[in-house]
Amino acid sequence: MQRTVTRYAKSGAGLIAYQVMGQGSLDLVLICGFPSNIEILAEDPGYGHLLQRLARFCRVIVFDPRGSGLSDRVDPARTPDQAVRVDDILAVMDATGCGRAAVLGASDGAAQALLFAARHPDRVRALILHGFHASRHDPATDGRRPRLQADPMAGWGTGSALARIAPSRTDDRSFVEWWGRLERFSATPSAALAQAELIAATDPHDELAAIDATTLILHRSADAVAEVAASRGLAQALRAARLVELPGSDHPVWLGDVDAVADLVEEFLTGERSVLQGAQVLAATLVARILGPSGSHAAAAAGRHMQERLALFRDALPRIAARHAGSAEWSGTDRVDLCFDGAARAVACAVALRDVAQSLGLAMAQGIHAGDIDRGSGMPRGQAFETAGLIAATTRQPDILLSRLASDLVSGSGLQFVDHGLLGAQGGQPAVPLVALSNARHLEPLGRARPRQTDLGVLTGREREVLGLVAEGASNPQIAVQLGLSEHTVKRHVGNILLKLDMPSRAAAAGLMARQARN
Repeated sequence: MQRTVTRYAKSGAGLIAYQVMGQGSLDLVLICGFPSNIEILAEDPGYGHLLQRLARFCRVIVFDPRGSGLSDRVDPARTPDQAVRVDDILAVMDATGCGRAAVLGASDGAAQALLFAARHPDRVRALILHGFHASRHDPATDGRRPRLQADPMAGWGTGSALARIAPSRTDDRSFVEWWGRLERFSATPSAALAQAELIAATDPHDELAAIDATTLILHRSADAVAEVAASRGLAQALRAARLVELPGSDHPVWLGDVDAVADLVEEFLTGERSVLQGAQVLAATLVARILGPSGSHAAAAAGRHMQERLALFRDALPRIAARHAGSAEWSGTDRVDLCFDGAARAVACAVALRDVAQSLGLAMAQGIHAGDIDRGSGMPRGQAFETAGLIAATTRQPDILLSRLASDLVSGSGLQFVDHGLLGAQGGQPAVPLVALSNARHLEPLGRARPRQTDLGVLTGREREVLGLVAEGASNPQIAVQLGLSEHTVKRHVGNILLKLDMPSRAAAAGLMARQARN
């Protein structure tokens, strides 16, 4: 897996190391538990594969808990309490421009995720928990402490603890050695003992009543560390939880059958189904129709220049489709058909195609539908393509239109849709309700109507830094270099600024800041 850049979020007096990968519209905060070092973990193929799977449909945010890995160390005699660790999650989300996120907590990270969801419900879109540790007060385990915490100082840094964490990997000597290295680069023996005591003392049960987020609980039936009874009890205690028991004994979420975990998470968050075996499969189809030159580019794009722009768009198309795991084929000179194994990827690709077309001065109407297609030889074909083509043909505007069925499959992604009437019955097929993709800039659900904010105090410190540079006329790439962020994270910050201030553009937000500075 390609190594990503490690950056730091300021939380109180400490710095928390984090990484961001993927550019999906849905943010996912991943808390893998202890031991942790995000750069050492990235060396393991299983961990890398899990992140690659999640990054196909999410923007994944990972971090090292305070006191471990690349984050600031703490005095083992003064281990931070859970309130500080919850604040650390919030600081990382703020630093990455993440307004609301799905939170995946594994091992002891599950308890952290539960506490965060209870104390900051407005920041949690959904919860996924894997290998939940019962507290020592949980009657479901008769007061037993998780076996992971048994005297961590004994043999710490040698990999000897792997036998009671991931028994299927104990015969792999290179992995045992790597695990010992992970322990050493995660914490010293005394710091590991302090972390273990904090984990054992963490009990989220008193705060479960405050959690409203829809929750998926995953637990391996023979988990070597955590009793499955703990997750069964948790599923009963939460208001909106579903438990899936998986085969296997390895405790870390990134060991064992990683694809089974990723499939369940993807289906839970996006509504996408796994591709069926055989020629007939359920897929998302996208038809894009080039309408001609757009807006102020119309004169410049005429004649020979129009052909040049079309050629540039054709060159970019294969890369955009591949980036979203889709296949593409031209049907004539002004229509392209694309196929994806999930509606979320189809929508993300449509947004990317629209942006490229607009940059070239081209207007494009796009239609998305979900249905059975024939994956025989060559480009897939089927009624779903015909429906998507009819949807795209209903408008002469540069819209992204979806059937209601397709939009339902991305209901958890935070995209906004508005009703767009009906596609009339065709060839014996019933009428199809349509929706249009609304302003995807903020990638957050529409909230209740509120008065326009004029107080910059609603912004985080990082957002005020970004807005200050926007007011100075800096572009996103320039802001990224100056603040040591990725360009994609800067774009998220700008989107959040516009959302919080209810401003239509960067210029409007910069003008507000200039007016307040004068006052």
